[in-house]
Amino acid sequence: MNIAIQNISKRYGRKVVLDDLSFSAGPGHCIGILGENGSGKSTLFSILTGLQKGKGAFFCDGVDLLKNTKLRMKTVGFVPQNPPLLSELTAYDNLLLWYSRAQMLAELENGKLKMLGIDEFLKVPVSKMSGGMKKRLAIGCAIAHDPQILLLDEPSSALDLVCREQIYAYLRSFTRRGGITLLATHEIYELGFCDDVYLLKGGRLSRYEGDRQLDELIRQLKDA
Repeated sequence: MNIAIQNISKRYGRKVVLDDLSFSAGPGHCIGILGENGSGKSTLFSILTGLQKGKGAFFCDGVDLLKNTKLRMKTVGFVPQNPPLLSELTAYDNLLLWYSRAQMLAELENGKLKMLGIDEFLKVPVSKMSGGMKKRLAIGCAIAHDPQILLLDEPSSALDLVCREQIYAYLRSFTRRGGITLLATHEIYELGFCDDVYLLKGGRLSRYEGDRQLDELIRQLKDA
C-alpha cells in the first residue's frame, strides 16, 4: 500500500491556511508533520479524514480517498487532539460502540487494547479519566476496524511517560505490520518515530533538510 497526498489547499476568505501541500509514504512508514500550534496541522488532518472540505487529493494505491467515502472509512483511522468520547460512559461501554463484545474481549486479553493498557481502566467513566487514559481509549476506538492508515494529532501532548510508552509501543507494532502513520506534532522527541519529517509553516509544507543539533537528537531518539 502506498499513499500520496497531492495539492491539499484550504482558505478561509483571503487567509491561506494550507497552500498546495503534497507528500507520499509507503508501507511501514511514519511521516512527521512538525509545526507550532495554529500552523494548520489539525486542518490538514480534518481534510484528509473528510471532516472538512478542501482542495486536493488523498490517493491510496491510485484511489482518491477524498472521493471514496466508503474506502476512506475502512482504510483510515483518526485520533484528534480532543478525543470524541462519550463522557458519561465507561471505557468498556465506549469500546462497545466500536467493537463486538467478543472482539473487544479478545483484544483486551491479548491484543491491541491490551497493548494500550485499556484493560487497566475499563470501568472508569470518561469524565473521571486522566488525559492519558482518554488518549489511549480514543486510539483504541479509532483502530477497531484495523485501519491501514493512522492519523494522530498530537498523540502524546501533556501525557506522562508511562502513557507515552504504551502509545509508542502500539505505533511501533502498527508500522512493523506495514501500517502508515501520519503524526502531527510540535514535540521534537516524537520525531524519533518518523522516517520522514516535514515542516508546516505559513501554510507551506517543506521537507526537513537538517539541523545539526536536531539531527543528533533525532538519531538518539531512534537508537533509544
